[in-house]
Amino acid sequence: MTDFTTLQLDFADNGVATLWLNRPEKNNAFNAGMIRELILALDAVKEHGKVRFLILRGRGRHFSAGADLAWMQESAQLDYNANLDDSRELAELMYNLYHLKVPTLAVVQGAAFGGALGLISCCDMAIGAVDAQFSLSEVRIGLLPAVISPFVVQAIGERAARRYALTAERFSGERARELGLLAECYPAEELDQAVESWTANLLLNSPQAMSNTKDLLREVGSGVLSPNLRRYTENAIARIRVSPEGQEGLRAFLEKRKPSWQEQ
Repeated sequence: MTDFTTLQLDFADNGVATLWLNRPEKNNAFNAGMIRELILALDAVKEHGKVRFLILRGRGRHFSAGADLAWMQESAQLDYNANLDDSRELAELMYNLYHLKVPTLAVVQGAAFGGALGLISCCDMAIGAVDAQFSLSEVRIGLLPAVISPFVVQAIGERAARRYALTAERFSGERARELGLLAECYPAEELDQAVESWTANLLLNSPQAMSNTKDLLREVGSGVLSPNLRRYTENAIARIRVSPEGQEGLRAFLEKRKPSWQEQ
């Protein structure tokens, strides 16, 4: 386990990494320190070598209430260039989370406001509590969801992003599921059990195949066909079929046994 001030990063023997936002006394609100530590934590996950997937969670009642008030007050006193440095650090965090090689699952309870929606949108999948509350709240305080907007639009679509970014209205876990921000939502008391179920299911899958599938889907994008994309997909399936995990998976299927990664 790596030590942080605002986070907790746990590596389990089964290859599951859990990254906790760990400022419950501040409702896991963002500040410059947390953003920097999140970047370092993602680097640690990337460099670990045996992580099969990452779960992103928040300690306490809330996933994250957005930007820390004290940090915002400090930012208001900074000049343009200093604020640009801050925004580039946040963009680095979102980019690194979105492009992390291993699958990512966000687990949301309580409030998820402002930049927290960016973290959720950057994850491959997200689940949450029915009574969770979401808001793109930036316009209420004279700001805009600039850095997170590309990821939010990808998660919920342009039309819905326009509505919620312009109104700053809150919406529930059920509405988040309807929008596609959450894959599923559960009663709050069943959320931990749901995490266990999602974890067990992901552990059935080939780590290499999941990682390569992330690369594939980023390349495919919206699915617009082109000669280059056709070549990419042809090469992708050929490469993985002859890879060690691809060979093991095929043999295990034909021999009606568990593949090696399910026995770890």
